[in-house]
Amino acid sequence: QVQLVESGGGLVQAGGSLRLSCAASGRTFSSYAMGWFRQAPGKEREFVVSIRSGRNYYASSVKGRFTISRDNAKNTVYLQMNSLKPEDTAVYYCAADSNNSDNGPFEYDYWGQGTQVTVSS
Repeated sequence: QVQLVESGGGLVQAGGSLRLSCAASGRTFSSYAMGWFRQAPGKEREFVVSIRSGRNYYASSVKGRFTISRDNAKNTVYLQMNSLKPEDTAVYYCAADSNNSDNGPFEYDYWGQGTQVTVSS
């Protein structure tokens, strides 16, 4: 029901910034919880940040550096990444959860194809 397309990845020096975008199709986008995940080479996919029920949730590794926001009129979710570190290098994925609850379970139904973020030292 929902298709997600990420963009905005690229190569940036440590300490720099990037903004990722996730464009969504679907009639019920505004009612979905949205999240960002990432997967580094040789590692499992990990949670980065989400927005659900009007609240933002952050992994401790990115809190204070990354922020998530959404523009329902544009069917778009953003991930602003500041003070980037080499360990932030990963493929970043956008995901949508039709169960927009802050109580769980947290099961994401739809995923984008990912966008590469590379941070040089």
